[in-house]
Amino acid sequence: MDANELLKIARDKSVEGRETLGKVVSDLFADGHTVLSDRERTITLDILHQLIHDFESSVRKTIAENIADWPELPVEMAIFLANAEIEVAYPILSKSGVLEDEALVEVIHQRTMEHQLAIAIRQSVSTDVSDALVESGHEEVISKLLENGNASISEKTMEYLVDEAERVDSFREPIIRRDDLNPKLAQRLYLWVSAALRKAITDKYDLDENLIDDLLEKSAVQTFAKLVSAGSKQRKSDLLADELIDDGIVDVELLMQSLRAGEVSLFISLFTRMSGLREQLVKRILFEPGGEGLAIACKAIGISKSEFSDIFAYSRGAIPESVKDFSSEIREVLKFFTSATQGSAETVIQRWKRDSDYLSALRDLELSE
Repeated sequence: MDANELLKIARDKSVEGRETLGKVVSDLFADGHTVLSDRERTITLDILHQLIHDFESSVRKTIAENIADWPELPVEMAIFLANAEIEVAYPILSKSGVLEDEALVEVIHQRTMEHQLAIAIRQSVSTDVSDALVESGHEEVISKLLENGNASISEKTMEYLVDEAERVDSFREPIIRRDDLNPKLAQRLYLWVSAALRKAITDKYDLDENLIDDLLEKSAVQTFAKLVSAGSKQRKSDLLADELIDDGIVDVELLMQSLRAGEVSLFISLFTRMSGLREQLVKRILFEPGGEGLAIACKAIGISKSEFSDIFAYSRGAIPESVKDFSSEIREVLKFFTSATQGSAETVIQRWKRDSDYLSALRDLELSE
């Protein structure tokens, strides 16, 4: 777009004109290929400053969506947008990396529950921010925080949440699924759930209480043992994967050998390191319906079509009830795998590393025919 076109847009004082101007100007920053001179940068930032104070929410919303993940976003501009109405604040609060803990905690204390929800799903949440979210007391916010595997939660706060889980049903499952839940707290949670189940059974049925106690205690111990064993196995596989990488012997062939040998934990650990993705995301794309995410991740790290077919077949075999017509599904996902270029897959992988909403990256992917 040349200067005359930009000037024409700037002269349009309608809401639509200001929205267009906001999008064009913010796109200059979002486009990593555009190099601005110091003067152009100053002028562009001045225009943005004026537009974000526009009375029309739609104008600010357009700008916020375009500059949310810009690493050089001026902090004062990010803070202003983060404190705006939720439609404007959401992309900034959920994605912007320039907001410091102090600013996020201030938003938690001063703004709405919807603002807190946006913060709870950030790519990275510190213990201080997590503490502030928990102190807000909003159960929906706390549940979202617990579901965020990238959120750091202090042991003291986790202990409090385990106690709260006795009262709040929605806390239990996300707490149990967290990798940072220590065995002592896990045992406390499982034993409490068993005790609650005992009361429900004895209230409803005329059964021997000692027999019920024996069965529930055995069940709680077995469940707890499985949790500890699974965590220990994953930790061992992580250590082995690190050693193999340090020795320089990790490649696609070794990755496939680990899967064929049934070493799923090692496969996940190796795949996590080869792709650079978070472990929780690797587990999600491995077993999600459809397989598009798995196809993109495999394409990005150089896995062949036949190797991808083996990985996909394993993932479907692990959850057979999720697939009614396997042959049809594998044809579709192989077609998707073939149509994706390695370059486009690598671009999506880079976005996944920054953005927890990997489905939106899939939607944005432009595949070659």
